[in-house]
Amino acid sequence: MLAISQRRGDAEGLSRASALLQVIVTRPRREHPWDRSGIVCAMSALLILFVCLALGILCRRYANLPDGIVPGINWWVLNIALPALVLALVPHVTIDPHLWFPVAGMWITFFGSWALFATLGRVFHWTPQRIGCLTLVCGLGNTSFMGYPMMEALHGKEGLSVAVIADQLGCFPLLAAGGIIVASMYSGKGASGAMIAKRVLTFPPFLCLVVGVIVGVLGGWPAAVDKLLMQIGQTLTPLALFSVGLQFKLHLQRDQVGALVAGLSWKLVLAPLIALGVGLAAGVSGLILTVGVLQVAMAPMISAAILADQHGLEPRLANTVLGAGILLSLATIPLGNLFLPA
Repeated sequence: MLAISQRRGDAEGLSRASALLQVIVTRPRREHPWDRSGIVCAMSALLILFVCLALGILCRRYANLPDGIVPGINWWVLNIALPALVLALVPHVTIDPHLWFPVAGMWITFFGSWALFATLGRVFHWTPQRIGCLTLVCGLGNTSFMGYPMMEALHGKEGLSVAVIADQLGCFPLLAAGGIIVASMYSGKGASGAMIAKRVLTFPPFLCLVVGVIVGVLGGWPAAVDKLLMQIGQTLTPLALFSVGLQFKLHLQRDQVGALVAGLSWKLVLAPLIALGVGLAAGVSGLILTVGVLQVAMAPMISAAILADQHGLEPRLANTVLGAGILLSLATIPLGNLFLPA
């Protein structure tokens, strides 16, 4: 009898322990504040930017790199990874009346830059080459190579989709058309309408943007194709930032300090504030407003610096603005994001 009672007691004890364990296991886990805000995920993704950029800088300085590595990486990014990402993301973009804003922000930045530096050039007697250099480098942002990964890190795939629209409908057409016009004007070369149209219509990401819009209207890609495009597109972030690191230059000259400060003040501070004011006045809000402003505030475009170099528009100043802008924007973009609504 004693043994039977003992066994019953053990069984009851096990039953109570099991019930208590079940309560503990099934009790909802209290959500950590960082989980709600996604800060951990964003910081982890942003770390990729710093690591890939640092690797590029270190390899440029210490590694024995093969000839043509930068053009090779850039060719893959521009002709394979970026078009694949555009094809994967654009069909998922939800059409919103306020999607005009990220595109308009790019136009405000470019033409505002042109007007500002043409005016400052007359006041401070700058050379035409300096005016053209600052207009290009500070009027066009690195909205793809840096903008895509940073927007994905801060706002996920939804933010990245808006960033693609700002880049493909805003920044790239301005580079292909407005950029070549500015470069030609301030270097003494002409820019024919046929050449501009050819550059726009033969650029693979722009063609994929048109295809992506059509596919989106028709219902999107099959799941397997969508996954394949996204996997190829995901190579853009590490390769693009590594390429930026390989091209990173920071040569400060005393006679360029004023132009450097003016250029970066416009690109990183004044232009974003103007875009924010325009968006708020027009009733734009949420993720569209935030991503639009952050894309305006993005670092100068690498391709714009290359264009300035090719046309003799103070290449040293172009590289200085590019290098300093990349470095500063890695801090100013996350900081600015804290004060924006989404």
